[in-house]
Amino acid sequence: MGLIFSGHEWPAFYFGRCNNCTKAMVICAIIALIICRFLGFMALLHWHYICNIRKLNFKKRGEFMDFKKIKFSIFEGIASILLNSPQNLNALDGAMLDDLTAVLDLCADDEKVKVVVISAEGESFSAGGDIRMMLKGLEGNMSDLYGGVRKVGSAALRIRNLRKPVIASVKGAAAGAGFNLALLCDFRVAADNAKFIQAFVNIGLVPDMGGTFLLTRMLGAARATELIMTGRPVTAQEALSLGLVNRVVTLEELDKATMELAQKLCALPGVALGNMKALINRAVFQGLENSLDNEWEYQVQCSRTEDFKEGITAFAQKRKPVFKGK
Repeated sequence: MGLIFSGHEWPAFYFGRCNNCTKAMVICAIIALIICRFLGFMALLHWHYICNIRKLNFKKRGEFMDFKKIKFSIFEGIASILLNSPQNLNALDGAMLDDLTAVLDLCADDEKVKVVVISAEGESFSAGGDIRMMLKGLEGNMSDLYGGVRKVGSAALRIRNLRKPVIASVKGAAAGAGFNLALLCDFRVAADNAKFIQAFVNIGLVPDMGGTFLLTRMLGAARATELIMTGRPVTAQEALSLGLVNRVVTLEELDKATMELAQKLCALPGVALGNMKALINRAVFQGLENSLDNEWEYQVQCSRTEDFKEGITAFAQKRKPVFKGK
């Protein structure tokens, strides 16, 4: 016969047939409380898991995911990274770079992403480094600037190491790190109002985000030196003639032309494209990481000079800087 307990006997079976029913009831209540808390904890974990799944599925419907300074969406294999700080000319500050790094990681991990497009909200692609952050540094804390240079290097490597085509859709100003962000991409489609400028010399700094590395390989030493040391602007048409962009269209046609290229690439064999990019990296971009480290070192040196202080101050005051070579 099986064990059969009456309502008063089963607690005693578990607790040594204690005659103190009150004690048994207290112990049972404690056990019940522990079980309830455990179940509640598991329910919370389940809800957290469901929320994360929903967040991942959110991007698959082509809707925008929330980041501080970037709008990110995926639709039919094309990932859109929209720089979204137009009031600041899409300056590459710490928050923007954190977002950019995060979405590039998402693109690398998501098999559904075939092509990545980097574009910008507002009138300009990107004004480059955040002048306000640099001005803050003059007050005594340069850690944000140094950390920012590290972040642009990290984003640069992610773009080049991403085994998927990346297209820059450029309009208006692409200055400093904004110029170099476009150069890091595999394709560049430019509006006819785009202007490219290595603006670093105007504030007493050296290029970051791979600027010297990229331009010397794309243009040769002589032309790269001219653009880097003089900081003169390059129009969209000149950029096309120099081979810095693949195509120039009117501003009104920019989105359409970019999407047509993205769709064309999306229909091609992804593994082959990824391997092509890896081979191009080995042929042309080996040494980029070392160059980024060198940029950080020289940026730190330049940021301690009087010329840097003068360049930033003059920019903020909208006047011509007076450099002293110190």
